[in-house]
Amino acid sequence: MRRRHSRKETIIRFAHTLTACTCAALTVLAFSAQAQWQPTRNVEIIAPAAAGSALDSVARLVQKVLQDKKLVTANLTVVDKAGGGNAVGFNYLNSRPADGQAVLVTPFTIITNRITGANPINYQDITPISMLADEHIAFVVNANSSIKNGRDLLERLKRDPASVSMALAAALGNANHIAVSLAAKTVGADPKRFRIAVFNSSGESITAVLGGHVELAITTTGLVGGHVQAGRVRVIAVASEKRLAGALAAVPTWREQGADVVFSSWRALIGPRGMTPEQVAYWDGLMAKLSTQDEWLRDLDQNALTPAYMNAEATRKVFAQQADTLRAILTDLGLAR
Repeated sequence: MRRRHSRKETIIRFAHTLTACTCAALTVLAFSAQAQWQPTRNVEIIAPAAAGSALDSVARLVQKVLQDKKLVTANLTVVDKAGGGNAVGFNYLNSRPADGQAVLVTPFTIITNRITGANPINYQDITPISMLADEHIAFVVNANSSIKNGRDLLERLKRDPASVSMALAAALGNANHIAVSLAAKTVGADPKRFRIAVFNSSGESITAVLGGHVELAITTTGLVGGHVQAGRVRVIAVASEKRLAGALAAVPTWREQGADVVFSSWRALIGPRGMTPEQVAYWDGLMAKLSTQDEWLRDLDQNALTPAYMNAEATRKVFAQQADTLRAILTDLGLAR
C-alpha cells in the first residue's frame, strides 16, 4: 500500500525540484553567455613587427578575410608594433590583460625569446588561441651575387663563417637564425661566428640585400615571390621538405643540394594573459571558420604558406612541446641563456 506524502513532505519535494530546475536554467544561461560573447568595440590585430613584414602580411590577411566574409561585426584594425625581436608587440599585448579585443599574430619567438634571454614574456604568459599557418624559410641573395646556389653559400661558410654578411628579422634565435645555423653545421661551420644584422622585419632584410648592404637574407617565403619574378633577387635554397609551388617552384631544397636541413616557422594567433573562457571560445570558433574560407586558403597558397589550423587547446600543447625541442636546439647552437 503506497504511503501518502504529508503536506510538509510535498512542499520539501517541490522546493528540491524548483532548486534543480533553477540550477539547470542557470547552467544553460552560463553556457549561452559563453557561446555568445563577442567584441563590443574595435579589435586590434597586432603584428609585432614593421609594416610590410611577414607577420604584418598574415595579420592583414586575417583582417581581410574576416571582413570580406562578414564573420565579425566589430571593426578590425591591424597595429604594427616593431622592435626588440617582437618584444615590443608582446609587451603591448600583455598591457591589456583579459581584453578579448586584442590579439597578436606571433612567430615562435613567443617560445624562444625567454630561452635566448631576448624577452621574459613567453607562451606561458599569454593566451593561445589558434595555429594559423606554416611558413617556409628562403635563403635570398641579390640577383648579381657571386653566390649562385646553396652549395656556394656552404662552401663560403665552411672556409670562414664570418665571410658572409647576413640579415634576418626580428631576433637572434628565431626560425630564420636556426635554419641558417643548421645548414652551416652540415659542413662543420661554426654558427656562433656568423656576421648577422638583425632588422625589425623581413621586408627590411630583403631591402638590405637589394641595396647591397648584406649578401644574404634568411627570410620566410611570403615576401620573396614578387622580387624573384621581377629578377631582383635569387633564392638559392628553401628549408622545406619538398619544392614549393608558385614563384619559387624552381628553387631547390637544401636536401637536393646535399644538406639535410628541413626547418620552418609557424604563425599563430594569441591573446593577452587572463582571457576568459568565453573570450577564448569566441576566438576559437572564429578561427575555425576562417580556416575553411576559400579566400584564406587561396591567399595562403599564393604567399607560399601552408594551412596549419589548430584550436586553442591543441595550440597550447604545441607551444609546450616545442619549448623543450627549441631549447635543445638553441643550447646546441650556443644561443640559450
